[in-house]
Amino acid sequence: MHPVAFQIGGFTIYWYGILAAAGFLIGFWIAGRRAPRDGLRSEAIVDLAPWLLGGAVVGARAWYVAYFWDAEFAGKPFWEVFMIRRSGLVFYGGLIGASLATLLYARLKKLPLWKIADIMAPSIALGHALGRIGCLMTGCCYGHPTRLPWAIRFPAADHWTRGEPVHPTQIYEFALNMVLFAVLSWFYGRKRFDGQVFAVYLVAYAVVRAFVESFRGDYTKYYFNEWVTPGQIGSGVIFIIGLFLLWRLKPPVPAKEVPQ
Repeated sequence: MHPVAFQIGGFTIYWYGILAAAGFLIGFWIAGRRAPRDGLRSEAIVDLAPWLLGGAVVGARAWYVAYFWDAEFAGKPFWEVFMIRRSGLVFYGGLIGASLATLLYARLKKLPLWKIADIMAPSIALGHALGRIGCLMTGCCYGHPTRLPWAIRFPAADHWTRGEPVHPTQIYEFALNMVLFAVLSWFYGRKRFDGQVFAVYLVAYAVVRAFVESFRGDYTKYYFNEWVTPGQIGSGVIFIIGLFLLWRLKPPVPAKEVPQ
């Protein structure tokens, strides 16, 4: 755990922000190279960047602030809502915000929405993987206590775990997102209809997230008799949406001609 990367004068730069930005830039660079394979100019993806970034940050921060309002923001200066350099972003909120921003961008620019979604899907997994390393450096999104040999310890004096060994949930999700990135990159050239790669991403990531959530120990609120985390509820919703898109976007099978 080492949240601060460096300081410039009185301005502190955090690893969380650096790694999140790196994931965003690398993901867009790869998506731009992928775009011509789907008949789109790389510039169309580059122009999407500020839309997607704005939507993702607003959505991710809004979800975080809404969930942790009582614990972190109630009674504090309002400007702290906008302090996102060190942490405080929820991925599912960012996914929703980015999806809405992309929908608006595609409509305004008259571009094929589902082609863009497929182009971006592998990059979402890659960017998220790097973001989880930022979480590790910050010490957020940590796991339940464990005695497994690969458990990690955060500094006893500076962390909620007080130095107790915990599951490295950030590393779990980093590794699984990298696998997902590789699989989606391979599947992209084999898709059968527009939107399929994005829908597969939603289904697969929902499973990944629900699995990793079972090891998370940083939540203050659980549901269904303390069995289900907020992230697992979000995963269930995203899983259903992914399945719906796979069903809805799949072209109908042409009817066979009946011999006369």
